[in-house]
Amino acid sequence: MSLSRWQGEVEVLLLGVGSSGGSPALGCQCPTCSSSDPRNVRTRASALIRAGNQTFLIDSGPDLRQQALRENVLHVDAVLYTHPHADHLNGIDDLRAFCWLQKAALPAYGNRLMLSHIQERFPYTLMKPTHFWDKPVLALHETEDQAFDFHGVIVEPIPVMHGKWPILGWRIGDVAYLTDISGVSDDSLARLQGLKVLFLDCLREAEHPTHLSVAQSIALAQQIKAEQTVMIHMTHELEYHTLSQRLPAGMVVGYDGMKIQTGKEQ
Repeated sequence: MSLSRWQGEVEVLLLGVGSSGGSPALGCQCPTCSSSDPRNVRTRASALIRAGNQTFLIDSGPDLRQQALRENVLHVDAVLYTHPHADHLNGIDDLRAFCWLQKAALPAYGNRLMLSHIQERFPYTLMKPTHFWDKPVLALHETEDQAFDFHGVIVEPIPVMHGKWPILGWRIGDVAYLTDISGVSDDSLARLQGLKVLFLDCLREAEHPTHLSVAQSIALAQQIKAEQTVMIHMTHELEYHTLSQRLPAGMVVGYDGMKIQTGKEQ
């Protein structure tokens, strides 16, 4: 049975827009790393999506605790995983704080590749909770390309490629989040039509085998034609102001703490 797309308001809070190394990079004095502008300080890529009184966390990177403290994030209803690289998964232990606060297991969604990594690398997250809630307690749900209803909010996985890995982007209503991508099928492109806001991988200037370069990201954004595209997952090679001046109309550079509600930056 097909599900109707979520029609309500969507708010996105970017917890981090950095690549695997974050910015500033250790020992680097480039314009980004030496900048005094906080928009050039990038923790590892992650986001919160709020819709219909539900809060979805995209990925659990190694900066999750720092990001949650910075943004006063005290509640998460579910985790939507994109892929199992360390900068998107290895903060999984910090999910225990939400389990402790909520005294409940966290539903976690991902494709078979994603969930197999959690099962193999972090099996303790699948144990029953103790009285102390001293470990993260996850309830895993496998999804490949089928939309699902999460307490009244329709969540849509978007299959994309990360080099040779099949991974997931996510769409809720008129907002989509695509990180760490190198290719998008025609079927997935069709699922990305009618967006108000697209958050899009934009690693660096030079081409990369598993990510979009700046030129490739701009080209894909122009193909998808969202009302606004926000560049994410950037290395320190991309300085905020320099990149901002280069982007076409309707495209902006994301930054840690950026908040957008159904197309309106706050």
